[in-house]
Amino acid sequence: MDKKTPLYDKHVALKGKMVPFGGYIMPVQYDKGIIAEHMAVRTKAGLFDVSHMGEVIFEGPGALATLNHLLTNDYTSLAVGRVRYGVMCQEDGGCLDDLIVYRLGEEKYLVVVNAANHDKDVAHMKPNLLPDTTFTDISDETGLLALQGPESKAIITKILESGELPEKYYSASQHVTLVGIDCLVSRTGYTGEFGYEIFCPADRAADLWDAILAAGADNGILPCGLGARDTLRLEAAMPLYGHEMNETVNPLETGLDFGVKMNKADFIGKAGIEAHPITRERIGLKVTGRGIVREEEELYFGDEKIGHTTSGTFCPYLKGAYAMALVEKGRVSVGDTVEANVRGRRIAAEVVPLPFYKR
Repeated sequence: MDKKTPLYDKHVALKGKMVPFGGYIMPVQYDKGIIAEHMAVRTKAGLFDVSHMGEVIFEGPGALATLNHLLTNDYTSLAVGRVRYGVMCQEDGGCLDDLIVYRLGEEKYLVVVNAANHDKDVAHMKPNLLPDTTFTDISDETGLLALQGPESKAIITKILESGELPEKYYSASQHVTLVGIDCLVSRTGYTGEFGYEIFCPADRAADLWDAILAAGADNGILPCGLGARDTLRLEAAMPLYGHEMNETVNPLETGLDFGVKMNKADFIGKAGIEAHPITRERIGLKVTGRGIVREEEELYFGDEKIGHTTSGTFCPYLKGAYAMALVEKGRVSVGDTVEANVRGRRIAAEVVPLPFYKR
């Protein structure tokens, strides 16, 4: 049975259209619609409930070694208060999930996992803990809100009572008090826009939600659902697990080499990645024909099938249809025209650089 986040009643009261997602009932949009929500984030501000994401703590003298064993990135140099992306692979190098790691203390790390992968991730992490590592799943007791958009700082400052907001991208501040609530605030997000992700006790998430929406009323804030979250991340060419990556795709094939450190000591999946030559790559497409190209459409260069699309939609800020695709490495270059087979009809698209949008 699908679970509810601590903000379920708030979404219903705001007339959110509720749908199952990642084991939860979540709002896909509110009354103003996906395009309005998308544009609010790009030009003003939007507030998302992302409490469905999973949060786990690795703690102890062995925590760092465990993370370096489990994940593709190297966390040795990660300072307290900084944040770093990573991928968790299975032995053959296929992606189990992509995650965000926060260093909270000398021997304490918070790891955020995708909602739909929570159970699978925990089942992989627990038997692979190295000695002197304590593992705690705090997902059910943690609320997570994402305040995104150029007005985010002005809005959050109105409810800031003590502590310092993080300034640098991929940094985080602990014990930030917002309307009496002790929060962890990070300069992260999944929209390609300036913003914050705010962790708080689950039983205070509704109070924080109300306070942020009230504080942002004069700044044009809108509550935003999963629909806008997806169009925003696609516009910014951010990969989504289950689309740009899965257990049959290794991270080097999908453009995640910045988060894969092959020169570090062994990690789960390293041998698998090394054993398989990279034969595919992720590319960006701007649709030039009529129609929208979505995921899992066959892609052709001339008469030859070269791969398939992984995500695609209309991007409101860019006012056009865009897609990402996984194709044979080196077959096409920026400027080339390819065609997607959409229900038996070929739709033309131009290969363009990633990301599509950058603030």
